[in-house]
Amino acid sequence: MKKGAIFDMDGLMFDTERLYKESWMILAEEFGQVPNPEFPVAVAGTAGETMRNVIHRYYPGVDAEAFMEACYQRVAGITAVSIPEKRGLRKILEGLKAGGLKLAVASSSPKETIEHNLNTAGVRDYFDAVVSSIHPDIKDGKPAPDVFLFAAKQLGIPPEDCYVLEDSLNGIRAGYAAGAVSIMIPDTMEPTAEIRRLCHVFPDLGAAMDAIEAGEL
Repeated sequence: MKKGAIFDMDGLMFDTERLYKESWMILAEEFGQVPNPEFPVAVAGTAGETMRNVIHRYYPGVDAEAFMEACYQRVAGITAVSIPEKRGLRKILEGLKAGGLKLAVASSSPKETIEHNLNTAGVRDYFDAVVSSIHPDIKDGKPAPDVFLFAAKQLGIPPEDCYVLEDSLNGIRAGYAAGAVSIMIPDTMEPTAEIRRLCHVFPDLGAAMDAIEAGEL
């Protein structure tokens, strides 16, 4: 096993990525745009300036800050009471902690949203560090590696001695660029041929844990 593991959140730990996908499409209409089905894929996993650039590329006339905030607020309202967990989450958290690994969350969501979701699901205590891409010390969002490099630093472990677990294409690109062993659990998007060259792909978190325990990663 490696010494650390860095988890994305939306679409990986919790079944929330579909909520963002739905929200982006609904909000595009509310902001006077024709919804582009390619936009949710392009924006998945991004944050900050990277997200703003994606918004401007697909919807040039939109107030990017207002658009982003509206999406965060819509999803936060839906997840205020309960957070649907992805299959195998408890298994991998318990297995990695039993193996002595340090764990971090590195998400593009705001820090308060990450903390809320972890606490609501009752899994906050598994994690040694919680990092949001919306942080002054993180220059570029995924697919840049900055958030994973920052999370590894918070754990005190070199990124090459960490697993990065992701569901998005941009997240996998970021994990690979960070030098970590990248693992993809597909959610709303399937890995392309390019992505398969950058990572290991498993159907769920439990299967990924089985491979780690078997010494395959």
